[in-house]
Amino acid sequence: MSAEGARDVERKGRMRRAALSGAAVTAGPAVAAVAAFGYEAGLPWWGIAAAGVLVAPPAGWAGSRIGRLRGLRDEVLEPGEKALGVYAVQPPYREHIPPNAHEGPQYELRLTTRHLEMWERAVLLWRHPLPELRLLAEGPRLRVFHDGREAGTMLLGRNAQEVRDLARRHGAS
Repeated sequence: MSAEGARDVERKGRMRRAALSGAAVTAGPAVAAVAAFGYEAGLPWWGIAAAGVLVAPPAGWAGSRIGRLRGLRDEVLEPGEKALGVYAVQPPYREHIPPNAHEGPQYELRLTTRHLEMWERAVLLWRHPLPELRLLAEGPRLRVFHDGREAGTMLLGRNAQEVRDLARRHGAS
């Protein structure tokens, strides 16, 4: 097998593990919540088991999608780099139509120990090293400047100041 083929097999294995771990992380608590609710409601054991069987597949499916997305995003991390936080953001203009609830947030800002990244679901829009950035928090709005030019303006709500402070601790100005 060539080196390229070996890397492809390793990548597929990492993605499969990420999807399975996401499925386990969401399906387990969903079934536990159903069991707790059923117990409190006084349902018989077979009713609780049937409800758990009905809830587990959709929860596992949602978790596998979340795990797959996290695995895709983690592929761009450098050795030793860690994700510090992921924040749902909105464009600052009013014409933005929010995505359906099952799709999750369309745009997410991810802060790592070395970079600030803007994602549109599984697509990396931009990634800049923290020392090259200047961040301004204006209420709920976060403005990101890279090399003297504005790289992005986004609405984060209450988290704008938190993102700016955390980025400054890791090298941004």
